[in-house]
Amino acid sequence: MPQPKPAKLDDESEDLICGEITVFQAEKGYRLGIETLLLSSFVKAGAKHMVDLGTGCGILPLVLCHFGKVKQAIGVEIQPALADRARRAVAKNRLASKIRIVEADLRDLIPVLESGAFDLVVSNPPYTPVRTGHINQKEERALARHEIQCTVADVAKAAAKLLAPRGSFVSVFPSGRLPEMLRVCADNGLRPARMRMIHGRKELTAKHFLLEAIRGGRMGLSVEKPLIVYEKPGKYSREVKEMLYPSGWK
Repeated sequence: MPQPKPAKLDDESEDLICGEITVFQAEKGYRLGIETLLLSSFVKAGAKHMVDLGTGCGILPLVLCHFGKVKQAIGVEIQPALADRARRAVAKNRLASKIRIVEADLRDLIPVLESGAFDLVVSNPPYTPVRTGHINQKEERALARHEIQCTVADVAKAAAKLLAPRGSFVSVFPSGRLPEMLRVCADNGLRPARMRMIHGRKELTAKHFLLEAIRGGRMGLSVEKPLIVYEKPGKYSREVKEMLYPSGWK
């Protein structure tokens, strides 16, 4: 008998991403932002074995495997509800042969995952230090946005343990915390190699940055041209629109 299609729960929405990928998201919980898709575009193609730390609804493994940038991926998620949504999305998109979802704490992944076995680690980690900003009363949103269960240092440390020599750690983070990210990468033997600042519009200061760091790589950072999200209020720039719809404009 054919297997039933993965169904959304009553408190979820079923959303189409990049015009081709279905994800399940809580209607009132954490929902992915555009920076996650910009991160997927920043990742270079060719990785064989990838780990996504804090995969949420599974969007990064789904996009990277669906569009052929990555051959095999593991999504790590500590929240059971989010891990369940990610698993259902993997099944819905028929990517079970390429993506595995692991429910685990990224601070304690070894021996859940093999040390030094991956050539790519990606992460869109919680952005806000726990002592700053308003902490959302919805636990799912709070854990996704605030450093309650992990810090940026925890993410960098986990990435360094998982990566093979010369493997890449690729992340997106608020621009104001760039010095901290560079420091924790250096503390864990991750050498910044490539960076791109993200601006809402060209006349605005950068809000986020994209960073690729190499485990054991040589010193030397290439700063790419700024990424401008909006051509004008409410209208994506041509480059960003192409990032959001990799198979062509929809």
